[in-house]
Amino acid sequence: MNYDLDMKIRDKMKLSEEKSDYGKSVIEIKDLRKSFGDNHVLNGFNLTLKEGGNLVIMGKSGSGKSVMIKCIVGLVAPDSGSVKILGKEINNLNRKAMDELRLDIGFLFQGSALYDSMTVRENLEFPMRRHKKKLGVGKDTKPLVLEALENVGLAHTIDLMPSELSGGMKRRVALARTLILKPKVILYDEPTSGLDPITSKEIIELMHNVQKRYGTSSLIITHDVDCARVISDRMILLVDGINYAEGTYAELSKSTDPKVEAFFKN
Repeated sequence: MNYDLDMKIRDKMKLSEEKSDYGKSVIEIKDLRKSFGDNHVLNGFNLTLKEGGNLVIMGKSGSGKSVMIKCIVGLVAPDSGSVKILGKEINNLNRKAMDELRLDIGFLFQGSALYDSMTVRENLEFPMRRHKKKLGVGKDTKPLVLEALENVGLAHTIDLMPSELSGGMKRRVALARTLILKPKVILYDEPTSGLDPITSKEIIELMHNVQKRYGTSSLIITHDVDCARVISDRMILLVDGINYAEGTYAELSKSTDPKVEAFFKN
């Protein structure tokens, strides 16, 4: 996928880059190791996401990206290493404390993961009803649903079913559902996968607008080089379970290392 990004959007992204240079760490991973039998998936992986930052992780299929995310949200226990989220070492948290921490972590799934049998409104109401106490939600949830949908430009879809939405619209609704809980960190799993270039560009700009409006920090898993170029202020190339290379897009795209070059070839 190739497209030229407007200079206006490029200028906006500089704000995120400047912000991440001075923010505190919201995710810190040190020497993370995880194996499944003889399959050594993570072999001392390290990561630091700064407050307000956009950190992109790129790696081929089977490189450990999914396992890394599962370790971050506590779905998979690492064999060794440290994972700190918002200053808390998750390996030391009990189930209740981990569930509370997860409320500060939003997740945009690659397939959007909307409930097919629910309307858009019901999809957004679902997390609100589960976490009424935190959100202070009353019986009338429609104003909050409309606000979230307006922030992604889809207020008119409130009564539609997921089957009536395009791929890009589903991705926007899924992001609106994530924002309902007002997370401090958002994990994006292939946010532009399967979308056409124009829709991909819109999703990327929406991700930036969300960060600016809500002050979120973002960890983005992507194979989309254009997405990485636009949205990232830092990148990590995950190869054989380690940080094979790390830096800005400009730095990494100029590398003459064959393994690094392979990420940037069309």
